[in-house]
Amino acid sequence: MAFLLIKIINRFQHYNYGDAMLKYFSFLFVGLFIFSAAKLHSQSFGFGCLGFVGGYGGFTYLQYDAKGLNEFIKQWNNQESVHSEMEEFKFATGYRVGLNFFRATFPNNIIVSAKGYYQSLDKTNKAALGGINTNGEYSLDIDMRNWAVGIDVGWEFTNVVSWKVLDGAIHFNNVKLTETVSTNSESLIGKYESDGSNIGYSVGTGIIVAIIKDYISIEGLAGYTQISIDDLINDQGTKFFNPTQQSSIDEKFIKSGGFTAVVQLNVGFPIL
Repeated sequence: MAFLLIKIINRFQHYNYGDAMLKYFSFLFVGLFIFSAAKLHSQSFGFGCLGFVGGYGGFTYLQYDAKGLNEFIKQWNNQESVHSEMEEFKFATGYRVGLNFFRATFPNNIIVSAKGYYQSLDKTNKAALGGINTNGEYSLDIDMRNWAVGIDVGWEFTNVVSWKVLDGAIHFNNVKLTETVSTNSESLIGKYESDGSNIGYSVGTGIIVAIIKDYISIEGLAGYTQISIDDLINDQGTKFFNPTQQSSIDEKFIKSGGFTAVVQLNVGFPIL
């Protein structure tokens, strides 16, 4: 499963959004559906939830290595006007909501499902500015959003507890940065955004505990998420790292991802 996901990611690096994405994932999910239907015992949306429709929502914690951004912060903290230093960016928190497209149960209680979800994560760091006649605040806010599609394989070994052996997804990432300088007299706001071709992936494993069997369950997931962002630009095409900074910051804005933890509620709605 993980090899298939990474192989598709590598192919996507040569394309932008649009027809290429629809082509690959239409093929992927049609193939999964046909394969699953051949041995389908039951169909549901989400582990432990028999039915035709269903979804989930929960909390996400993501660690990442913002190598370039943190190098920028180190240089910025060395200015004489900085009264209290800004902390480096190391993690973000937020939410995800999604749907499970189908679930197929195979012999020995092996479960395979396909899913899609939307995720929004955020982190804001601030620093105080101080001068002879001026006091103010400098802040950076990172907004990380992505759509994801994926598959997972699990094993229901009791009526209450299931093990999600492998959870894998491909992410289509968008990162925004809001830079704000506030002083006694004015506020200056700069907004930057990544381009539209930042593709990553996640792999993980987890445990599902049934609250109301076949209808409601709680899931805990831990894994690794890969994300990489070269630089951000504003509406005028200006990069966040100016030419002088680029010569001294030889790193991507976000170099890589890291540990991910998710706690979510799964809800299934039975066929009427």
